[in-house]
Amino acid sequence: MHSISGRFNHKCCRFVILILPLIITGCSFSDSSRSSSTSSESISDSSGSLSDSSGSSSSSKSNREKKYESEVSDYTMAYVKSSHADADYAGFLKGLSDIAAKIGIVNWDEEPKTYRGIGKGLKKAGVEGAAYETYKKNFAGSDQQHMQSIQKGYESEK
Repeated sequence: MHSISGRFNHKCCRFVILILPLIITGCSFSDSSRSSSTSSESISDSSGSLSDSSGSSSSSKSNREKKYESEVSDYTMAYVKSSHADADYAGFLKGLSDIAAKIGIVNWDEEPKTYRGIGKGLKKAGVEGAAYETYKKNFAGSDQQHMQSIQKGYESEK
């Protein structure tokens, strides 16, 4: 009997030794998943997403796009009001890139919503006439479609 009991204990010990790392890894994985989830929620909250951080639902995508266009508009207005004659277009474009990255917009320079936001910002800044045309042409890189999007944004702002 002693040998059966010894083998049983030996098998139990081997089982525990084999299973213990899996249990520990599972707990660790669970904790890291929770931590990752918390980070995702934090990122999602900071970007103003009303839904999940992936933006998979159409309403969260719409909200994200509206927030993006609004931030581009506000940024453009602030840029124009503060730069006056010293227009640093490279700096302006870097700022747009940063806004897009924060919200998760890729290819921001090809997105009509970027240029509509610029148009709204120009209107909010009170830019008119020749100054408006110059900004529009420079911000759009003389691209006709981008200039049309800027115009649409400008006209849509009250």
